[in-house]
Amino acid sequence: MTKNETRSAGTLALGGDLTVGRLGFGAMRLCGPGVWGEPEDPGNAERVLRRAVELGVDFVDTADAYGPEVVERGISSALYPYPEDLVIATKGGYTRQGPGRWRTNGSPKYLREACEGSLRRLKLDRIDLYQLHRPDSRVPFERSIEALARLREGGKIRHVGLSNVTADHLQRARKIVPIVSVQNRYNLNDRRSEAVLRACEGEGIAFIPWLPLATGRLARPGGALDRIRARHNATFAQVALAWLLAKSPVMLPIPGTSSVAHLEENVAAAALRLSGEEVRALTLLKP
Repeated sequence: MTKNETRSAGTLALGGDLTVGRLGFGAMRLCGPGVWGEPEDPGNAERVLRRAVELGVDFVDTADAYGPEVVERGISSALYPYPEDLVIATKGGYTRQGPGRWRTNGSPKYLREACEGSLRRLKLDRIDLYQLHRPDSRVPFERSIEALARLREGGKIRHVGLSNVTADHLQRARKIVPIVSVQNRYNLNDRRSEAVLRACEGEGIAFIPWLPLATGRLARPGGALDRIRARHNATFAQVALAWLLAKSPVMLPIPGTSSVAHLEENVAAAALRLSGEEVRALTLLKP
């Protein structure tokens, strides 16, 4: 697979000045179990990141909470100095207490500290896309967004994004600072963020679905998904990604993996073309 082939799904503009291919890489799995601690094989994690770039992936998503801090350090270790066209997106707003344990912290003070830490670990002077990881119910949402707006004004971040938000959150945030992306859970098996996706489409905002490969019971033998998969000689994951890419022009999936083989399989989905009838059939499936 060549770099041009990875762009076969088209490109997407972030904020009007960053152009990325519509299939990125989510780096969350490049640490230990429960998204905690160092990966069992750090060398393998570096190989996955380097192979992603070799395949033409130019959008890598991470967060300071992954590890915590482990994945950001791993990205800079594997890829710095970065290719000119590589966009690294990271997030702040979570603290970690152990494997599988997450606590929101959207206070302006913490977000400033988190952003500074990400800059150091990623070896960047400015983060291209910095996203609020999740609204904190203990902090007024506008205060968190105002903190990101100040970081943008101060040159610490280039663009602001949101994650795990509602359409109302998006509307309120846009009154304070331009928002170029929303990262919510969305896949064939979970479409509860449909209203947010539609809002993003209306404003030309990138929609980054996390957990994009999930198919749940829809992957049963003999079902519609299985028949479409067999017709294209593809995997369930590849069809799930192809459906996302076909469903909306603002879609930017970030499938993650700790396996080079699975990475190559996922990236190959950029070239998979579903017919309009197949897209409709998958859309009508009931999770």
